[in-house]
Amino acid sequence: MPRAFSQATAEQVISVSEAAVALRSEANVGNIGKYTDLPQGHTEKALALSVDLGLLSENGGTYTPLSSLCKLLRTPHDKERAAVLRITLESYEPFYIFREELEATRDPTQAANRTKTRLDLDCHREEIKDTLLNLATYSGALIANHGGAYERDLKSMSNLLVELAAGSSEEGASIHTVREELGQEAAGLVDHGNVIVPLATALRHASGGGAGREAVLHAGNAVDSFLDWFAQDVGGNLQGATGINGKLDKLQQQGHLPKKLQFVGKYVGHVRNAADHGVDADIGAAWDITDATGRNFVFVAAQFIRATVAHRNHRHEV
Repeated sequence: MPRAFSQATAEQVISVSEAAVALRSEANVGNIGKYTDLPQGHTEKALALSVDLGLLSENGGTYTPLSSLCKLLRTPHDKERAAVLRITLESYEPFYIFREELEATRDPTQAANRTKTRLDLDCHREEIKDTLLNLATYSGALIANHGGAYERDLKSMSNLLVELAAGSSEEGASIHTVREELGQEAAGLVDHGNVIVPLATALRHASGGGAGREAVLHAGNAVDSFLDWFAQDVGGNLQGATGINGKLDKLQQQGHLPKKLQFVGKYVGHVRNAADHGVDADIGAAWDITDATGRNFVFVAAQFIRATVAHRNHRHEV
């Protein structure tokens, strides 16, 4: 029986794998497509290739990270993303057979055809060639030379692990910073995976430059999740409320949140909407999110959570 092989780019594989980490139990094709802004066909092919690579698993239409390396894809730094993909690719059978045949023939088309034959892959040799060369050159597993030739990268795996360790350390530093901003009280109460981790991811995007929108979206998700927890904790009812602003209104109307904190939270809600909702009918255009806004937004979001937890514990501080 032929083995399935899906054509996708390295960027698409990374994008859908990152989305599966972020969306957790909601990581189906539709939501991943919305999160990544990829057409459905591209989303499906990228997910199929991610599963084949061993980054994700699929069960009942939900995609779950299979490799612990997936969490390191949630970074604005391409070097770390490439290192994750490189390590994954080194154990991917179609790739190492393709590279073996490439070294024997010096011809990518012939190598792809031989790979297709050896593994009985169910697609055209050009799709195999284009996909594997894209994954390999993005990750650094192959280096393109003059005349369409490719050679193996001599970078050792130990160097790659050093790069990933640096990324993990940076993630740890971001989590530490977020916990400091939240304060011991709030950091000990809120959900680590749904609040602290996305805030840390937002901080890393904000510090990377050129990723203000991503910083806002991740920090906004953290506040949205926090409000769900807070409402449940104080006995609030968020039925019918959508988004941060709708939840804030419900909590204020039910007496669980004072207006001052509601309005601080509204800043978070409106900036998140500006980052996420495309064209604004009021101005006939989409809002640009600056790096400065991304940086400031993360800290405002953290301070809103901190102040709301303090209010819950009968202290009033902003």
